Amino acid sequence: MALQIGDIAPNFTLFNTVKKEISLSDYKGKNVVILFFPLAFTSVCTAELCEMRDNIAAYSALNAEIIGISVDSLFTLDKFKAEQSLPFDLLSDFNKEVSTAYESIYENFVLGMKGVSKRSAFVVDGNGIIQYAEVLESAGDVPNFDAVKEALAKI
Repeated sequence: MALQIGDIAPNFTLFNTVKKEISLSDYKGKNVVILFFPLAFTSVCTAELCEMRDNIAAYSALNAEIIGISVDSLFTLDKFKAEQSLPFDLLSDFNKEVSTAYESIYENFVLGMKGVSKRSAFVVDGNGIIQYAEVLESAGDVPNFDAVKEALAKI
């Protein structure tokens, strides 16, 4: 069953691009936007994360931190983050455990790839409760950023 508004967000610990462990529980007391994305350097993923970068002030004003998660290696994510000047953590879910816990994973993706993160957006409040959940079936779609901001504004 898919994660719903009101559910406790599954905690996780993953490495960021500088090999530091980051846990969802590190953000206790803060609102977090968790974005799962299929693959670094692809056009839609780049547009999605650059949209977040370009509107970081709006998310900061809503007391929100942003975390991007994909199954890419942390080395790939490091290069992607640097090239796109992303001011938030990108975490490597290389073992696919977090994407699976959030039911945000394609069993079969394009070109025969298996186990790739689905494009998804979750808003988690400072108590670890999901306030917004959107899991997209089409990798060509992007989350509803207005709905994400609306969810944050209600917290």
